[in-house]
Parts: sequence; C-alpha cells; structure tokens
Amino acid sequence: MSEFHELHGERILVLDFGSQTTQLIARRVRELKVYCEIHPYNMPIAEIRNFNPKGIILSGGPASVVDPQSPRSTKDIFDLNIPILGICYGMQLMAEQLGGKVAGAKTREYGRTGLTPIEFADLFFGLDAVPSFQSLGALQVWMSHGDRIEELPSGFKPIAKSDSAPIAAMKHEEKKWYGVQFHPEVAHTLQGIEILRNFAINICGCSPEWSMHTFIDVTVQSIRERVSDRNVVCGLSGGVDSSVVAVLLNKAIGRQMTAIFVNNGLLRKGEAEEVQAVFADHFHLNLRYVDASRLFLDRLKGITDPEAKRKIIGNTFIEVFEKEAHEIGEVDFLAQGTLYPDVIESVSFKGPAAVIKSHHNVGGLPETMKLQLVEPLRELFKDEVREVGKELGLPHSIVGRHPFPGPGLAIRILGEITEDGLALLREADAVVNSELIRNNLYDKVWQAFAVLLPIKTVGVMGDERTYENVIGIRIVDSLDAMTADWSRIPYDVLSAMSNRIINEITGVNRGVYDISSKPPSTIEWE
Repeated sequence: MSEFHELHGERILVLDFGSQTTQLIARRVRELKVYCEIHPYNMPIAEIRNFNPKGIILSGGPASVVDPQSPRSTKDIFDLNIPILGICYGMQLMAEQLGGKVAGAKTREYGRTGLTPIEFADLFFGLDAVPSFQSLGALQVWMSHGDRIEELPSGFKPIAKSDSAPIAAMKHEEKKWYGVQFHPEVAHTLQGIEILRNFAINICGCSPEWSMHTFIDVTVQSIRERVSDRNVVCGLSGGVDSSVVAVLLNKAIGRQMTAIFVNNGLLRKGEAEEVQAVFADHFHLNLRYVDASRLFLDRLKGITDPEAKRKIIGNTFIEVFEKEAHEIGEVDFLAQGTLYPDVIESVSFKGPAAVIKSHHNVGGLPETMKLQLVEPLRELFKDEVREVGKELGLPHSIVGRHPFPGPGLAIRILGEITEDGLALLREADAVVNSELIRNNLYDKVWQAFAVLLPIKTVGVMGDERTYENVIGIRIVDSLDAMTADWSRIPYDVLSAMSNRIINEITGVNRGVYDISSKPPSTIEWE
C-alpha cells in the first residue's frame, strides 16, 4: 500500500477489525513520533513479515469473538517474537486464539469507566493514580464491550480490573503480549496516550524519530528518483492538500511541475488573487492560471439540483484541466492530494468485496489522460499535512484554512446559481470568517461559512418594508468531519456577524444560525 514504505525503519502495524476508532490508534501513535500504518485484519503473514513491524496492535471491532464467523487474523503473528497489544475485540481475540475463554458479560460496559490497575508497570508505568469517573477506579477509561474474558490463556496474568470485568487488562510478561478491554486511543481515556507511549516506545523499543521534517527529505528524494527528467501536472485548488502537494513537488523538481489553477467562478472572496500571489509570486511555482468562470456559470444556469450541480462542475473541471494539460506538452504524471484516510477507506477491513469508496481527487483524470499518479501525501493524516505545510513555509492563511468543498459556493447557494447570488454570498462568507479571526475563534472551530437560502422574508429597514434574502451561518466543531456538532459561538460574536451582514450587504435582511449536528444533518447544506 505504501509508496514511501521505507520512510522509517521502526514502525508499528495496526490490524483493523472494523472499529470506528481504528484511525485514532494510528494518529495517536504518530503523535508519539513513531511511524504506524493500518492494514486489514487478514493481512497475509508474508506481508506482515515484509512490513517488519517492531510491534502489532489489534484494533477493536463490532463483532463478537463468541461468533464463529467473526474476523480473525492469522495466529502466525504470535510466532513473530514481537510485542502485541490487543484493544477491546483485539484483546478478546488474542485470549481466544491462545486458549483462553471469552463469554458474554452479565453487565455490558459502555462509556466512561473506572479502571483499577493491579500494578503500575509496563503499559501502566508512570500513570497518575487518581480517583476516576465516579471514583470507581484509579484511572478513567472508555469501555465499549458486551463480552469479557472468563479464563486467561496460559502464561497470562491480569493487570487491571473494573466493576464488570475482573480481567480488564492482561499481559504475558515473557512474550510481551498485552491486552486492554478499554480504548486507549480515545480522548475519554484520560491517560491513553501514555499507555500507547509505553507500548510503542518502552515495550516495542521504537525511537520517536518520525517527523514531518524527515518526511519532506525522504519524499523529495523519492519524487526526484521516480519522476527523473519527466513532467508532472498538479491541480491546485488553494486548499491545504493540493497546496502542500504543489509546494512539495516544486521543492523536488521545480519547473518540471506545472500547477494548474482553474478559477471556476465559485471561489471565496479574494481566493483567486491570494493563490496567484502566494504560489506564483512568493514560491515562484510554474503556475498556469485559467479563468473559466464564464464557462462554469453558463453551464450552471437554471440548475437547482445539488447532484446535477456537482456533476456539471466536476465534468467541466476535467474538461478545462485536460485541455490545459495537453497544451503544456508531454506530461507523464498527475499529482494528487490523496491522504491516508482516503487510502484506508478504499481498502475495507472486510476485504475487496466491501470497499467503502474509491478516491480519485481529480475524478476521472487518471483514466482519460492515462497519467501515472504521484500521491506524496498518501501516508499522512490531515494534521500531519498541515505540519508539512508549515515546514515548507506556507502561510497560515493556507495551512490553517477550513475545508472547502470541490463544487465551491455552488452548494452553498440553495437553488439556482446567479452572479448576484455569488457576489452576495462571497461578502457574507467573508464577514463570518473575518469575525471569527477578529475574535481569535477561527482556528478553534473545524469549519465556518455562510449559506444563501432560497427564500425571502419581510423586514423593516429605515422605516420601510423590505422583502429580501436570508443568510444562514454554519459553524461546526469536529475532529475528522465524520461527525460534527454546532459550535457554541458567543452571542456577541454571532450578533456582530448578523449585524454586519444585514447592514453591509445590500439584499439581505435576516441572518439565522444553524444548530444541527452531524448526524443526522450534514456539514454542508447540499
């Protein structure tokens, strides 16, 4: 899976059994500056040996070990003579495969739970023993299980207990095999990062040397070797991912990379000018700026269905991009900002028959243009990409930018897209974000934007009746966009946003704040 497989010689392998928090395990391990990859639970033992991990983590999962059809990794991992940590389902599977007994618990444990270590050593070394949730134990952890271990395998001993699980953690001292019934990767396990640190660094012996500085050095060299004297095109949107890819390739191969920035007329206020100033003027990228706004807006005329909007915008982008790429001349590679979560989601833990989604950031281009893909960020999580951007000298206005959808403002105008509507929405969106920046809130929320609603309401301005547009304000908190909650922005900040939008933008007489969460709502309105 990994194009840059040799980035670091000391790495941890996570075998995924379908837990909702498997990605968090890898993110937490990488926060410790230890390289880590996720692979499906059924990864063949030959591939595991080739990966050469210094330790293995078995993730949690929704299945029950009691079910004979539940997923099982090869028992050969126990012949590798390396440390293994089982988490929740992973712990129960380890116990069952090594001869222990797992059964349904009388009381299911879910949520914050008190854990009492029998000894503060190994996994629990150096932890603070303080009364935890409702004083039920010395540590607060997060449990989510209906089964429990009734009998330990030979050679194991319990190292922690909870009210409902007398064996809430276990270890085989000689083999360095460990299991925990709780989830150390989630924030609700208050000292979970220390538990993972004890495993990855103290027990597995990994050196905390994985860094974005190292990543840049190795990746630049790898790109130079692969591309040689050939040419690369890169679709630059101005977002974090494509910006980091463009600057990384510029550092590696300079003028052999052409970044194509297509202005589709659906950008935020000042975005086209900022992209040109940053990348062409400051970084001196080989930038090809294409103003195709008229083409996009003409094709979107009269279109109200959001899916139809997306298809038109996507197909038109491909058409414009392909035309510009062919005008450049002979091109061999297409650079994309594919991230590690995209890669993980494209390889389901259930195997090839259950792929969740297949990611191609520039939809269709690899097939129509027959280019080889260069995806230098495919090993990184979003927070690591931002770190790379900082290391490369990208300004905070780009590195810290909130997510922005590919169709742009088109899906933030509910109904037909018009030039007047776009102009109005750009100004409103700029007000929302400028107020967040002015109040030091922009970097504290996941995403913030304005929405132009397809309704008009009655208002009174200057003692006269008005019948004008409504702007919705959407601000959310999230960790990964899989779930999100509406942000509790101070009332005075929301008031300033609403007042400025109504007073400064002609054609608006009402502002509303979206207080729905995901799920059941989505972050975007369309």
